[in-house]
Amino acid sequence: MSMGLRLAALFVVGTFLGSLVNWAVYTFAWNARPISPWGPAPEGAPPRGWFNRVPVLGWFQLNRETAIHGSWFWLRPMLVEVGMGGAVAALYWWEVAELGLIRGQLPGLVAVPLDPLHLEFTSHVLLLCLMLAASLIDVDEKTIPDEITVPGTILGIALATMVPMSLLPQVVVRAVPPVAGVAIGNAAGQNGWLEPVTAISPQAWPPAWGVAGQWSSLAIALGCYWLWCFARTPRIWRGRRGPAHALRIIVARVRRELWRRNERGLLLMGTAAIVFTWALGGHANWAGMLTALIGMAASGGIVWAVRLIGTAALRREAMGFGDVTLMMMIGTFLGWQAGLILFFVAPFAGLLVGLLQLVLRRDDEIPYGPFLCLAAAGCVVGWAPIWNWAGQLFAQGPLVPAMLVVCLVLLGVLLAIWQFIKGWLFGRRA
Repeated sequence: MSMGLRLAALFVVGTFLGSLVNWAVYTFAWNARPISPWGPAPEGAPPRGWFNRVPVLGWFQLNRETAIHGSWFWLRPMLVEVGMGGAVAALYWWEVAELGLIRGQLPGLVAVPLDPLHLEFTSHVLLLCLMLAASLIDVDEKTIPDEITVPGTILGIALATMVPMSLLPQVVVRAVPPVAGVAIGNAAGQNGWLEPVTAISPQAWPPAWGVAGQWSSLAIALGCYWLWCFARTPRIWRGRRGPAHALRIIVARVRRELWRRNERGLLLMGTAAIVFTWALGGHANWAGMLTALIGMAASGGIVWAVRLIGTAALRREAMGFGDVTLMMMIGTFLGWQAGLILFFVAPFAGLLVGLLQLVLRRDDEIPYGPFLCLAAAGCVVGWAPIWNWAGQLFAQGPLVPAMLVVCLVLLGVLLAIWQFIKGWLFGRRA
């Protein structure tokens, strides 16, 4: 099939994925609305036929429900489907036809297998669908539902485990084959490898703590997964009677929540899957699973830390916990390195929108999830130059977490200064 026909077919597939995104947006929102043609028809509306479910075109006929949903209610979901079609086709052209994620990492590429490129592309399309649904719900309601992030996190871990080459790519020259990767040719005749960015990239896998079959790596994997399970339980700090009493309440609440049937099943099945994969021995699947789990914990952990610091500095909730679970989901697909990068990129867009909203509407609350998703998409598209620069930084080892701690401390100071300036400008306290 020619590239033009591929892109046309992918555009059509993308519109159907956009229809799925619309269904998720109107089904999993806190205030569900019967707008998607794949859901039940609203009361008082005629039954929906098969043509109403045709992406893009069906919305022109569904505008008959304007009296129920409001004027132009169909415009945004129609644009979502058109945009998804264009995004899927453009992403394929960039990742597969133009080698956009790897070109420039190793000069003189002459032969690159298509299979790993298709795996990466599929992973990124799935992530795009999940992020778009979460972003639209966050814009509408300033919430991010677990119905999006929980299945997305499980999907990200499973995908990285079964096909590690679906992770972000790096092109390196190694004398010995990597734990996961395919050989590629280059004009200089070097031993080039296309391999996934693992939890310890750009170093070669594995260090002593990451060798599959060792108890330390199992402990790391289980700790990351249990952290995710803990993060999803409701926790309220009640410190009036001291920290010891507050901790006892939280422990009791978490134990009760994790013992519920669904949560208990998720905890036990996930733990069993991790132990089983670890017990199989050293192979690419364990490297993929461990990378996804560390990416989940580290990406969500940094947002969690910022949430705690921001709440202490602003004396009110700085970020919703949905942003934490969203970043955990993104981290399973992209790894902790990309999660760290996109977290520091996202505030630039959020700051501009936040300042405009503060000046024009005297409102400083904005949904942050869409900016995290936008930064993640930009990180994927610009991965080759980003990794060429960031790979040198991540090669510094212990210096990276030290710099992160310094940045978090500075963030707390800046938020405290911002709280003072806001109170001085508008004569109010948070």
